[in-house]
Amino acid sequence: MKKIRIGITGGAGYTGGELIRILLIHPQAEIIFVQSRSHAGQLLSSVHQDLLGDTELLFTDTLSENIDLLFLCTGHGETRKFLSENPLKPSVRLIDLSQDFRLESNHRFPDSDRTFIYGLPELNRASIARAQNVANPGCFATTIELGLLPLAKQGWLTEVYCTGITGSTGAGQSLNATSHFSWRANNIQAYKTLTHQHLAEVNQSLNQYQNGFGNEALHFVPWRGDFTRGIFVSSQLKSQQSLSELTALYKEFYGSHPFTEVSESPVFLKQVVNTNKCVIQLEKQGDLLVIHSVTDNLLKGASGQAVQNMNLMFGLDETSGLKFKAAYF
Repeated sequence: MKKIRIGITGGAGYTGGELIRILLIHPQAEIIFVQSRSHAGQLLSSVHQDLLGDTELLFTDTLSENIDLLFLCTGHGETRKFLSENPLKPSVRLIDLSQDFRLESNHRFPDSDRTFIYGLPELNRASIARAQNVANPGCFATTIELGLLPLAKQGWLTEVYCTGITGSTGAGQSLNATSHFSWRANNIQAYKTLTHQHLAEVNQSLNQYQNGFGNEALHFVPWRGDFTRGIFVSSQLKSQQSLSELTALYKEFYGSHPFTEVSESPVFLKQVVNTNKCVIQLEKQGDLLVIHSVTDNLLKGASGQAVQNMNLMFGLDETSGLKFKAAYF
């Protein structure tokens, strides 16, 4: 089978670096270019230093249309601008890792036939397989949605209270006051309380199954953690079903999805860091149900899921290039 010819924009950041690492070992991928205006002419390994010896590719500030697929790792709000300034052939497929096209209200690129499918395979696998353009989900959104979708499909969602903690890589590679080691070490902080930007896409996804689930019924408090990568979310709601019934429901729902696992033992970040997995655990006391869900924010929450979507779009095995072992020790 002919290899997929791939371009990457915004390749100097964390998500671009993770994409490069995955695609270099992907059996059906060929990286044609990695674009970065600030690093043009430099070796990829000059920025992503763990790639030393793995590739001699240079960053470029120009685009080639001799590609089948373009990954857009541009910042939020920058993808639309980039596409406006760099028209592409309609045959070039797009996977956007920003939030610019995730919502149904803005999923179409103006004055074009390009519309974007929301790229959560556990929700939209069949649509992704037919898609020309995919909007990759947010990291917190992925982790929350995977914890709640089986309940939504049954219409069992009630008012939900979520807390979630993320590592410093969730803030991106550009430094700011709260991503410095001296601030993060031995420290946590709540931020964007009840207003996080991923709430809109979470509600949109839940409403695909449980129409009418209101925006005011999901309450989310995110936290900054003193570690580098990973997300741990706990979602609490009332439920009349037994724990055994709920566990069976989740295992059936995710039975055909290779990257979401249901555990009956306590879950923790090291199970998923450096993998494309989401691991879920349910706990119940009385009528209170807690769903714990854990992911790697840079893989299942970003670049790994983007490659999973690429595999689906091009008719490949969904797991191709993504069978990583967790960084357990």
